[in-house]
Amino acid sequence: MKSYEFTLRFSIKECAQDVDDIIEALGEAGCNDMLIGIGQAGRMAMMFDRDGTSAADAVGSAIRDVKAVIPDIRLLEASPDLVGLTDTAELLGFSRQNMRKLMTSNPESFPAPVHEGKQALWPLETLLTWLRENKQYEIDDSLLELAKANRHLNLASATRSSDPDQLKAFGRCWQVIDELPKRGAPP
Repeated sequence: MKSYEFTLRFSIKECAQDVDDIIEALGEAGCNDMLIGIGQAGRMAMMFDRDGTSAADAVGSAIRDVKAVIPDIRLLEASPDLVGLTDTAELLGFSRQNMRKLMTSNPESFPAPVHEGKQALWPLETLLTWLRENKQYEIDDSLLELAKANRHLNLASATRSSDPDQLKAFGRCWQVIDELPKRGAPP
């Protein structure tokens, strides 16, 4: 078994249970490998250090344990998933300036962000894979596996709450998108 460090962010409706009772019940349910944060009303963040046969197993068992205690809780996000350059640098133990230099000196191959704004965001899985394949960085297999599992979980969760008619319409768009050349691929 491997150990995986991840955070699950949840939305919780009005809860009749006291927070201390919830924390105690979570410990009894097997969540004695986490820290809980309750900063914003209606939200909970849980940082896990959980063993599992795979990243998906570890994250999935944490979600099942939490839902067994708080059935109405709704997963908002599993992280690490979407990250900025600073987040990535911190995870890998080097400077943000190094990440920025990698991005600016490799404009043709550096992955495009999924969000551009005050802070650009990338799927961590995409950046780790790029660093491994294009720059021969030693990337921890467990971190890459966790980033991939969280990415797929977040996408599945978002898709599950989508309007089915919109999904059908986008299905046709995806066929067109799949036919476009990939970024960095020869035309």
